Amino acid sequence: MIKVTMFSSADKVAGQGVGSAYLELVNLLKSRWPDQLDVEINRYRRSDISHYHTIDLPFYFSTFSKKRGRKIGYVHFLPETLEGSLKIPQPFRGIFYHYVIAFYKRMDHLVVVNPSFIDKLVAYGIPRQRISYIPNFVDAARFHPVTAEERRRLRDRYHIPTERFVVLGTGQVQERKGVPDFITLARQNPDVQFIWAGGFSFGRLTDGYTELKKVVDNPPANLRFTGIVSRDEIAALSNLADLFLLPSYNELFPMSVLEAFSCGTPVMLRDLDLYHSIIAGDYEPAKDVDEMQVKLTLLRNDPARLAHWQKQAREASQRYSEDHLAQVWLDFYRDQAGEDQHE
Repeated sequence: MIKVTMFSSADKVAGQGVGSAYLELVNLLKSRWPDQLDVEINRYRRSDISHYHTIDLPFYFSTFSKKRGRKIGYVHFLPETLEGSLKIPQPFRGIFYHYVIAFYKRMDHLVVVNPSFIDKLVAYGIPRQRISYIPNFVDAARFHPVTAEERRRLRDRYHIPTERFVVLGTGQVQERKGVPDFITLARQNPDVQFIWAGGFSFGRLTDGYTELKKVVDNPPANLRFTGIVSRDEIAALSNLADLFLLPSYNELFPMSVLEAFSCGTPVMLRDLDLYHSIIAGDYEPAKDVDEMQVKLTLLRNDPARLAHWQKQAREASQRYSEDHLAQVWLDFYRDQAGEDQHE
């Protein structure tokens, strides 16, 4: 049995995708491989593998202990992907960004959730052979399509008329997520119900906090900010929505998109290059808020177009199944544990 210790504080800050991805992985490994993997969390014990999900300073210092075994780092962000998320003044921003890369360089191997980040890590001086790509996944037992009757019940629960077109966005309320564009679209489409599920996970440190907070406190009549909600509520909102829209400017592999796919909800995204290697053809692309408006109008008026993206969402969800990725992770840990024994 391979001893795997997960090091993470991702679940201490509610409403962020890193925490969702971490919890999904822990649950998957514990449920699928109880006889092959001995999984513990934040326990400083002798391990075959120490898997770091967050870059806390105590975790960094722990990497100097020989008890950690093979050190695996999960790359959920790079310095450039933090721009527009947190408001960190200089010189502290530069110091923090340097620390992020220093942490990754302390690892024996890195796992990225998007292959487009391999070249960027190599550019930071990390050998390509020390980087692997393993995508995110979601719990299909929680995120799955519901019946038409259940969808009506969900709309009743949220006081949304059956015939009203609903656009859902999820994630932290911040500039990087494109929330200002989401607000613009709500103002331009008063007959459409817009819902943003998420809040200010990092409070006043959030980039653009002051202006965004004004809108959150006094939104247009057709725009609802739910604040930070449970994953069960995200599943419910994904199923009652007609369209999932993420106008984010920078991502790795958003859990929110996989959650929408898993519920069979059509997806529109700002067409970022980093999506092309993982979900090209699975979403309605739009380059900016003006094109989002054009595409939104098309989708509202063309049921066949909306049905096409619903079909693509369901097909995409199959490619990121738990069954497949459970085996990928077991094989990966076996390879890494074997490497540690041969060094």
